[in-house]
Amino acid sequence: VQLQASGGGLVQAGGSLRLSCAASGRTMSSYAIGWFRQAPGKEREFVAVINWSGYSTKYADFVKGRFIISRNNAANTAYLQMSSLKPEDTAVYYCAAIGAAWGTPAGAYEYDVWGQGTLVTVSS
Repeated sequence: VQLQASGGGLVQAGGSLRLSCAASGRTMSSYAIGWFRQAPGKEREFVAVINWSGYSTKYADFVKGRFIISRNNAANTAYLQMSSLKPEDTAVYYCAAIGAAWGTPAGAYEYDVWGQGTLVTVSS
């Protein structure tokens, strides 16, 4: 499977953005999809993950109540709806895939396939 993330951009603090992760090559329903982010000078960190069916999700503490991960397997696309954005949310956001049998891991090292990243910039 190949992944392509999109939807990043410049937004003011308190605003919203929706990121998309489009899959090609294989059906997305065979994979859990995770979102990670990497700010300049920092390590890549876990944001959220959704299992293959969409019924199980997990979030990093710093996005709970602000971000929602979802997926549409028929459209081969996963989403990250981001609200109440803060300047500290500024980062390149990546989507990643892991085989459905592996559950919903939060470790970046566990993911097999990565999209190219999309930049989110939140101005104060």
